[in-house]
This record gives sequence, structure tokens and C-alpha cells, in this order.
Amino acid sequence: MAGKKIVLAILSIAFGIAVAFMIEIKKMSSAEILPVYGEIPDFNLIDHHGEVINLDKFKGSVWVADFFFTSCAGICPRMTEQMTRVQEAFKDNKKVKLASFTVDPETDSVWVLSMYAKGWGAIDGKWFFVTGEKRNIYELARQGFKLPVEEGDGGPGDFIHSDRFVLVDGKGRIRGYYSGTDPDEVDKLIKDIKIILKER
Repeated sequence: MAGKKIVLAILSIAFGIAVAFMIEIKKMSSAEILPVYGEIPDFNLIDHHGEVINLDKFKGSVWVADFFFTSCAGICPRMTEQMTRVQEAFKDNKKVKLASFTVDPETDSVWVLSMYAKGWGAIDGKWFFVTGEKRNIYELARQGFKLPVEEGDGGPGDFIHSDRFVLVDGKGRIRGYYSGTDPDEVDKLIKDIKIILKER
């Protein structure tokens, strides 16, 4: 009789473990996995403090990039407003950063960007406003971030205007594109950042 009870107890434990295992497998299979669209190459540019900024600054962090210019009166203020939403959602998480690259570096000097950052309440060390050589920025936008913009050589007549926010993971891989003027798309971006933060 005692032997029968032991066997039943073992079977019950084994069944419980099997059920728990199946539930965990189901959770893992239903978890959303974001695609990988490519890798960001390294770059050497200047942030709004006048310091060199490169890919190492974002290593191990989930980050969002956009391309704008401070004198833009159209979509840029709306994009920057949406970036402040992303900053607010992750203001206490040091693993989330933002980078806004100017497409008009001749106008957007370090001082201009620093004033712009201050005006929008950018958190120091979290949200970087980036300038540098125009050709380098434009090559990074087209070849690095793979933004859907017209071809150009980064010369005086070349100009990029994109409303895209680009989501990049801690390994420098592009994981998503979102309209920076659409609050619903930015809601999805915030959700996707949380998904990547859970990745191992």
C-alpha cells in the first residue's frame, strides 16, 4: 500500500513538472520576436556637448535614432515631441537612449544643438543631439540606418527629410522603423523597446 502511494506521488509530481514545462514552452513560442534589418556601422560624430560620439556610446543599450534639423517648422517639432514621450517612458532606465542626428550640420552647431536639447528637456546622458560632417551623417542615414530616402552624395544640394524613428538593440542591430509623427506608431515603438529589453 505504501509503495502504491509513493508511485502515485511520483507520478503526480512528474505530471505537475510536465504541465509546468509545457506552459513555459507555450509562453516562449508565443513571445514576440522582432526582426533584424541590418547592423549599424561605427561612426565618429560630435554630440551637443562637443564630445566625440560613436557606436560605443550605445553598446549594450536599446536606442532610438531620428534625423531632423532645428530650423524645421514642419514635421521635426512633432517628431521631437514624440521623442520626449519615449524619453519619459524610460527616463529611469539607463539601458534606453535616444539619438537625434541633424541633417543640417552647417546651421546646427554644437551650441545650437545644446540650446535645442535644453529647450526640449533632454536628459543628459540619455538623449544625444548629434552633428558632424554632412557627408558622414548622410552616408550613415542611407547606408547605416537604411532610411528610405532619395539617393545623394551629401553635397550642398543634397537633403534628407525622413519622419522615421529607428529602433536599435544593444548589439547595434536595427529592429524596427516607426513614423515619428504618429502617436500610435510611437506607442508600438515603446512596446517594442520593452520586448527588446527582455531579450537575453
